[in-house]
Amino acid sequence: MKTLNLALATLMSLMTIGCSATKATANQGKLYAFESDASGFNTKNYFYDNGQEVVVFDAQFTPELARKSLEFLREKTKNPISYVVLTHPNPDKFNGARVFQDLGAKVVASEKTAKNLAGVHAYKKYFFVEVAKMFTDKTYPELATVDQTFEKEESLVLGNGEVIELRELSNPGVSTNQTVAFIPGKKALVVGDLVHHKAHAWLEGGIVGGKATPTIKGWIADLFEVKGLYPAATQVYGGRGEVARLDLAVDAQTAYLAKADEVVGRLAKKSGDQTKAIVEELEKAFPDYALSYMIQYGVYGLVQSKQ
Repeated sequence: MKTLNLALATLMSLMTIGCSATKATANQGKLYAFESDASGFNTKNYFYDNGQEVVVFDAQFTPELARKSLEFLREKTKNPISYVVLTHPNPDKFNGARVFQDLGAKVVASEKTAKNLAGVHAYKKYFFVEVAKMFTDKTYPELATVDQTFEKEESLVLGNGEVIELRELSNPGVSTNQTVAFIPGKKALVVGDLVHHKAHAWLEGGIVGGKATPTIKGWIADLFEVKGLYPAATQVYGGRGEVARLDLAVDAQTAYLAKADEVVGRLAKKSGDQTKAIVEELEKAFPDYALSYMIQYGVYGLVQSKQ
């Protein structure tokens, strides 16, 4: 009996050590942020390194910028990249995906994001090639491909047993649809451009049927949805701007969107191009916000929806 008790005690001790080690591994994971310059719209993509493998969140506007973000990552860790999660179908999130796929990573996206990629890609390629003349037909990035899709929720199980929780939100947000990724071990929520904390927002809207289609109400509804799903102290990592607590980030983004909607709704009814006036009003209303050029280039969608 003493021998049996000793054996059981030893087994329980080993199990406790094993559980502690797994928990420690998860909590010791590191989250890195890479920010492009203005040529990539100051887009941030994130790398979560759990000590064994890396998960990438969003893939930058061009393959060149994706490679720069990869160079940045390799200064931090040599661990292999297993997944690339796309938060929504905008080109600064998916154009660089192939760079990571070539290294063996799987691109993961919601079914809605996967379905909407082609339409967004065609719309943006036409603009950047034919209108802005920033690319040629041959130099514009190829359409990204998705390796793994999910409908509403997905759990990415990493090699150490750690789980990253993906969720497709209920409404259109900054784009036609929106995925968020929760990393429980870091109490971190990666949200793409759903939140631009202390930065001006991209107000174009999602591309639906070849047309910019903003939905401020849907965007705000998504913000309140995540506020109800995750603890208030969760740290929000947006595609632009600063990291912030979830409750503060949602309140600030909601106030910004409400003000932008009011300003654009009022000025869009006036004759002529009111873009400069809109930029000036929002700069005045939010004097400590960065990246006001985002309004200049993205607000046309919201303006058109008000006319």
